[in-house]
Amino acid sequence: MSEQEAAAELSVEHDHGLHLRPAANFVRLAARYRADVRVANLSRSGGRQANGRSLLEVTALGVDRGHTVRITARGEDAQEAVDALQGLIRSNFGA
Repeated sequence: MSEQEAAAELSVEHDHGLHLRPAANFVRLAARYRADVRVANLSRSGGRQANGRSLLEVTALGVDRGHTVRITARGEDAQEAVDALQGLIRSNFGA
């Protein structure tokens, strides 16, 4: 059985970007999945990826409002993880 991969790119529209509370929500949700989740700030970080389960790494990406992020996941529930994280960002982190 081959390992699943999934990816998505979207804009973050939360007033404070992906900092502190929104990042904590992202990390908590990513940790629910077995897939290895990565996130990159395509607007700033030059392709550097952060572990989606690390609050420190995610906040260090410096994602501000209007930045585009790429979420990637690899593992048995990769698509489910990407779909859930996209939903969280699109819901403005539940705001």
